[in-house]
Amino acid sequence: MRKQKETAGVLSQSKIAPGIYDMWIETGIAADARPGQFICVYPRDKSTLLPRPISICEVREDRRALRIVYRVAGQGTAEFSGYREGEPVSVMGPLGNGFPLEAAEGKRVFLMGGGIGVPPILELAKELPVPGQIIVGYRDDRLFLKEDLEKYGRVYIATEDGSAGTRGNVMDAIAANDLQADVIFACGPMPMLRAIKAYAQEKGIPAYISLEEHMACGVGACLGCVVKTAQVHHHTNVNNARICTDGPVFEAGEVEI
Repeated sequence: MRKQKETAGVLSQSKIAPGIYDMWIETGIAADARPGQFICVYPRDKSTLLPRPISICEVREDRRALRIVYRVAGQGTAEFSGYREGEPVSVMGPLGNGFPLEAAEGKRVFLMGGGIGVPPILELAKELPVPGQIIVGYRDDRLFLKEDLEKYGRVYIATEDGSAGTRGNVMDAIAANDLQADVIFACGPMPMLRAIKAYAQEKGIPAYISLEEHMACGVGACLGCVVKTAQVHHHTNVNNARICTDGPVFEAGEVEI
């Protein structure tokens, strides 16, 4: 799949929760984008040096625009939050491997997202060959993307403070609603992914997890985002893989987290 860096255009941007922004970008990258992939967004401020990897939340039906939902976490993303309609934005993508949709054929599926790992679950829910059970976790009742997700499956909510849905995390929501699945697709913070890996091993089902890790180059050149693997990697001949190119999606049993 081709990767391209281009100057795209901002179609719209809005703040949808404290520190969370929703941006639509008109770009040729959308033509090839798959659920679970990401783009690199380049700040205009050259002092920040590195691009910021941001997961693809949604692809417009005509495949000419894509949506990113991101949290302001530093100087680069703070700059992005100030972009307005009609302004240029430098991006590269699509990057990463994405989720294996074929693994869901004829299966009961959990689609699980936590925090800023919720956005990539939207395009995944849209493109999945079967309706999934969508389980998402938030800190409180500011449930960004909930209405979008509800268009594509039953949504179960967990909140840390108990203000909406099940009090606790996504694993608590599974237990509280007595949910069952044959395969899991997930994106979120590492503690959540560790819990999902343990659950999948206990149930004897595959879990495909998207790892969140700081990435520098986004194309596998710098080795700044390696993860230890259970088996010797075919490319490096050592027990590691590059999240940006070999991932970000891995079968949970393949990686040590």
